[in-house]
Formats: sequence, C-alpha cells, structure tokens
Amino acid sequence: MNTSLLHRLEVLLAGLCEKGIICETDYEISPNHSLSTLTSFRTGGPALVLFPKKEAVVIALLPLLVKENVPFFVLGNGSNVIAEDHGYDGVILSLLKMKETCISGTEITASAGASITGLAVLAQKNSLSGMEFFYGIPGSVGGAVFMNAGAYGGECKDILKSVTFVTREGEVQTCGADALEMGYRTSIFEKNGAVILSATFSLKSGDLDDIRGVMEDLMARRVEKQPLEYPSAGSTFKRYPGRFTAQLIDEAGLKGFSVGGAMVSKKHAGFVINYHQATSADILELIGRIQSKILEKEGITLECEVRLIR
Repeated sequence: MNTSLLHRLEVLLAGLCEKGIICETDYEISPNHSLSTLTSFRTGGPALVLFPKKEAVVIALLPLLVKENVPFFVLGNGSNVIAEDHGYDGVILSLLKMKETCISGTEITASAGASITGLAVLAQKNSLSGMEFFYGIPGSVGGAVFMNAGAYGGECKDILKSVTFVTREGEVQTCGADALEMGYRTSIFEKNGAVILSATFSLKSGDLDDIRGVMEDLMARRVEKQPLEYPSAGSTFKRYPGRFTAQLIDEAGLKGFSVGGAMVSKKHAGFVINYHQATSADILELIGRIQSKILEKEGITLECEVRLIR
C-alpha cells in the first residue's frame, strides 16, 4: 500500500472537514481495496479507494487532487474497464455510494452512481417509457453518460435532458444533452476531464404492462445471445462501420480462442470473458491478439471499447 498517497488524501480531506465544507461521515476510505471487487471482469490488483457519499466531497476534492498532482481515476460500476493486476498507484474515486434518485413528472434525475438497470425498473414502476433499453446493462448513470451507453437501438443521448458535473477547477455546471458532443460510445467527458455528478432523463408516460413486456423481451434476448454467466465488460470492441464486429472475429476463427483464463465467448464472439480465473494480463493479451488477427486478415483496426485503469 502507498502510505504516502493515503496520508496525502487524508490531509486533503481533513482540511475540507476543518473548514466545514464536508464531514467525516460524507465519505469512506478503503486503503488496500482489491479492484477485482469493483470491476465486472473481476480482475485487478489493490488500490486506495475513496467512496464519496455526497456530491460535496467530489466538488471540493477534485480541484485539490488536480492542484496537488495526485493521480486519480473515476469509477462507476466498473462494467466497462480493466484494472491492471498490479493495481493502481493513485486514488480511485468510486461513485457507487452516490445513488440518489428523484422523479418529477416524466423526468428522472439520478446521481452518478445509480444503476441504470435500477433506473429502468423505477421508470417502469412509474409507467414511464423510453428507458427500457437500459434494462440489463450493468452500468451506472455516470458511466452511461460518459460513454453514451446503448443497446437494441437505444442510446443514452436519446433520453438525456441534462447533466450536472464538476470541472477540474471545481466549478459545478449543468449542460443540456445537445452540448455534450454525444456520439457512438463517446461524449465530451472523455476530453474535458470533468466528473459527472448527476443526470436528468426525459421520458414519456406509457402503459406499465407494455413497458414491462419490452424490458422482459430485451432481457430474454440478452440471456439467449450474451454470455451473462461469465464475468466480462460487455462488448469488447466498438462497432466497425458497415461490419458486425462479432462476425469479423468469428470469421477469423477466434470464437473460443483463449489466453490463460480469458476467452473469446463461444456464445457471442464480440465478448471477451473471464471464463477461468483470468488475470487482466490474460484479457489484455487476448484483446491484442484479436486486434492483430483482424488487422492482418481484414485490414481493419478494431477499437477497444473497454477503458484501462492505469
């Protein structure tokens, strides 16, 4: 464990507490936390993890981390990341304890750490339609906005009204979705370094049973086609224009190909899975081999959709 890093973080937080900006009960520190418990691949080494419980902690701490040159990585549900086996020599800001939700008419506002599958269920119970495609995606609100998560013809930007975030300078801003440069698995947050605090989604009134029927249909399709029984990060690669990525991998003879405990799913070639105690190194090597094979065979460079904590 990096005791120096822990001390620096504790000093920064203590200073904020002394000024009355935050309270000690507003956060939790886990000094030697295994990232395998915070990522859907279930791999990764130890790290210093801070769990803010209130937005005030993130708002006050972020500019201090930047000013003091403390490395940090913001983590939601960990469903689209790979944590290296040696861990992370910086502060992991896990937003999982920031889960507040609020419904106002046909709008739902949720904190960055809230589950988007949970939001889809909440919407359905309140007869609100538009969020059905979120059901079954193992991500958080912050992650969904950051990468414009989508499935089965729907994308986050389709229902997103606005996002509240804090800049690296500590300024809290709220912007409409049209100002966030949301495209295929990307948004402005990949470039500006801001941290998403919450998002508001605009939905439509609908029939409770009809909404549930759509959600159940989408889940049945997921279960049938995706290797949900194994740890993974969902689709490993971004879609290549005009081609189905999974088909490219399958036609290259890589379905079922493995490196250590990592394997290209036999059920869906677009998924790299942890099928038997894989390490992050196994997963990364397998991803590299897939990319090399497709480049050699098709002249196509597959872009990895999964982010690396490094």
